[in-house]
Amino acid sequence: MNMHQQTGHGPSFSIGDQQSLPEREEEARKIRRLQLMISMVMSVISQDPSLTVEEASELAAGAKRAALAMFPDKELAYDLLYKPRLQRLMKERFRLQ
Repeated sequence: MNMHQQTGHGPSFSIGDQQSLPEREEEARKIRRLQLMISMVMSVISQDPSLTVEEASELAAGAKRAALAMFPDKELAYDLLYKPRLQRLMKERFRLQ
C-alpha cells in the first residue's frame, strides 16, 4: 500500500511534476520572454512622446498576438494578467475614458 492511500490523501502532483525538465525550462524561457516583451511595450507606450494612440493600440495588439503565438490556449490568462495593465497605461498616457 502506498503512503497516499494510508494517509487518506490522494496523490498530490504539481503542474511541474507532469513535465520533463527540458519542457519546464522551455516554458520558463517563454514566460520570461513574454514578461520582457510586455515590459518593453509598456515602456514604449509610457515614454515615447511622439507615439500616437493608434500606434500604441497597435503595439498592444501586437503584444497580444505574440503572446498567443507563444501560448495558444492562454487567452484568458492574457486577458486577466496583461490586458488590464495595458488598458490602464493607455488611459493614463492618452487620458482616455
